[in-house]
Amino acid sequence: MESSPSARFQLVLGTGAFALCFAVFGSLSAMMPILSRQMHLTSVEKSIAVAVPVLLGSLGRIPLGMLTDRLGGRAVFTAVMALTIIPAFLMGGVHTYSHLLAYGFLIGIGLASFSVGVGFVNGWYSASRQGFALGVYGAGNIGQSLAAFGAPVIAAAVGFRWGFRTFGVLLAIWLVIFVVGARNAPRCGTVKSFSENLRPLRELRSWVLSLYYFLTFGGFVAMAIYLPIFFTEMFHLTPQDAGLRTAGFVVLATAMRPVGGVLADKFGGSRILYWVFPLAGIMALFMAWPLMITFTAGALGVAAAIGLGNGAVFKLVPEYFPQSVGSVTGLVGAAGGLGGFFPPLVLGVVRQQTGSFVAGFIMLSVFCLICLGVLISTRKAVPAGLAICETQ
Repeated sequence: MESSPSARFQLVLGTGAFALCFAVFGSLSAMMPILSRQMHLTSVEKSIAVAVPVLLGSLGRIPLGMLTDRLGGRAVFTAVMALTIIPAFLMGGVHTYSHLLAYGFLIGIGLASFSVGVGFVNGWYSASRQGFALGVYGAGNIGQSLAAFGAPVIAAAVGFRWGFRTFGVLLAIWLVIFVVGARNAPRCGTVKSFSENLRPLRELRSWVLSLYYFLTFGGFVAMAIYLPIFFTEMFHLTPQDAGLRTAGFVVLATAMRPVGGVLADKFGGSRILYWVFPLAGIMALFMAWPLMITFTAGALGVAAAIGLGNGAVFKLVPEYFPQSVGSVTGLVGAAGGLGGFFPPLVLGVVRQQTGSFVAGFIMLSVFCLICLGVLISTRKAVPAGLAICETQ
């Protein structure tokens, strides 16, 4: 089954939905330098505030992936978009730290949307094109860049609340477009029971993929939400300048994701990861050197590496688990989200205890080497892609 006009249209709908959900999620970290000044937050309080949304965004991916396998992506994605709009408007009126944490937790539903779209998009493409399709869908990460650059600029131009609410309005418009145009791909076989959906989660391969995504996507999320803090605290940039530089990181990581998917289609996902992990580890050490030129080079190198890694990992998911993509995506995606939850907390503590972020970057480099070791020790032939349903 080659890419048909119908499949491409559904890919556009899913990618746009994920991008705008991600933009709502990303608006919190983009606005954090402004919120921090207004509320006089400590390093640990800022770290908690940007990490809390990732908690729901991570764990929520598991039930959403299972629901997608059972109900189809159209219905689940529609509900997720509708729920994501609510905290976007609530956040515009935040005044207390407790409200910041509560609304921030709810805004994490935008991050959880990822597993829904993977199940929605995957069924429209054959095994030989799934790396490409899921790489393009994953490029919806660009929503983080839209928020990182756009939210501070919008807030400065038309008021604080619109740094959040603008993306809620855009998502509402896309929700209408999605409801009108979205269709589920034809199913293979009958709908699985809850226990059947859980069965692939007991396999070692699903947990190994989770470890890889903990680094690649978790690293993306952690860097994307913490870079504005790095730039404002380490190099004393304005929120707008910090947002622009963060947007550059997100754009590069996002652009490399479909490249990683295409390369994985051609050479295999595992082979791409053999290059990703050492490259990310070396670039993390560049970031530990607190000069703008070395930090920038390291950040861009990490962006390129983890972007390739994201595309490669999600080429492996439908190859290993072709009949349980939503469920396994939920688990792997949750691990990736948790990879974005813990680093900000660690960085906040490291900063408060040592006065710098250097130890945090060294920890990232070590973790890259651990993932490389796991990849080498669990090396197996990738199974041939299995047939999936043909679309009409």
